[in-house]
Order: sequence, then C-alpha cells, then structure tokens
Amino acid sequence: MKIAILALQGAFEEHRQMLLKLGVESFLIRNLSDYQQPKDGLIIPGGESTTILKLLKDLSIYDFLKKDIENGLPVFGTCAGLIMLDSNHLDTMDIVVKRNAYGRQLGSFYCEGEFSGIDTKIPMTFIRAPYIVSVGQNVKVLSVVDGKIVAALQNKQLVTAFHPELNEDTRVHEYFLSIVSA
Repeated sequence: MKIAILALQGAFEEHRQMLLKLGVESFLIRNLSDYQQPKDGLIIPGGESTTILKLLKDLSIYDFLKKDIENGLPVFGTCAGLIMLDSNHLDTMDIVVKRNAYGRQLGSFYCEGEFSGIDTKIPMTFIRAPYIVSVGQNVKVLSVVDGKIVAALQNKQLVTAFHPELNEDTRVHEYFLSIVSA
C-alpha cells in the first residue's frame, strides 16, 4: 500500500509520521510529477483551503485530482482537506461546510469524542476548524461534537474537521487504511 500526501500546506509531515508508525509507505505531492506517481490513496491535510485550491490549479493538479477522486481514489481530508472535498470546492462529496466555524485561533480546542466504527472515544484537536452543516443522503455521519458534524464518509472519501495526525492515536488513520484496502 502506498499513500500520497498533498504537501502544499499544513501538517503533511505529521500525517506521514502516522503512516510510518503504521508501517505504510507514503510520499509527498508538491508538483504534478509527484501527483502522477502510482498511489492507493491520498491524504489532503489542513491548511488554508483557498490557498490549497489556488496551488492545485497553479500546479495543474486540480483536474487530475478531481477526476481520480470521482473515479474512486480513496481520499482522507482533514480540516481544510474536508473543505476541499465539499460542494463549493472539488465538489466530490455531497456536504456543505462552514469554514472557521469555531472562530479564530483562540477558538481552537481539544476534546474526546465518539467515532462510528471505533469502539472507544478518540482524541480530537480542532484548530480554526470547520464543521459540516449538511450532508446528502449518501453521506454517513461518523462523528458529532456539540451537535455539529465533524466527521463523515461518502464512498471512499473520509473527512474530519479535527486533526487526528496531531495526537498519538492512530485509529482514524487505520480507519482510512481499511477504506483503501477494501
């Protein structure tokens, strides 16, 4: 199994360390030739969604990425990665997202919450996080915190409003890898 990690912004190195801890090979995508390498799945980390979108277009990756996801490439988007998959950006997931929903940096927080498919609560670190306002009928809600949808799944697209890569717990990444290997 080989997982690509979009390395334009955000905690891409932390995602890479999680995969390393799980014994999974990965590589970073910084340009189109990186993107064109064979991959079994893709992680889109946090960052700033407007900047990521602009860079994807400037680097001529956007159209390839959208097509690959639409054709079933498993993808895991965290925070801004969640935003990138919504109906206003790549439009590959039937979700509507509220950006910076918890306010500025001072609105960042940590909690532990339920996650469908994982037996016990998981750590959740929210940094200027979005949340999902609404989901389409083919979207499965995986986690809700304080009445807000913070994780969802549609086909082979997994999204979290929080950053599982910033904690030691590997279970959300393991969940994604189970999607990749299914």
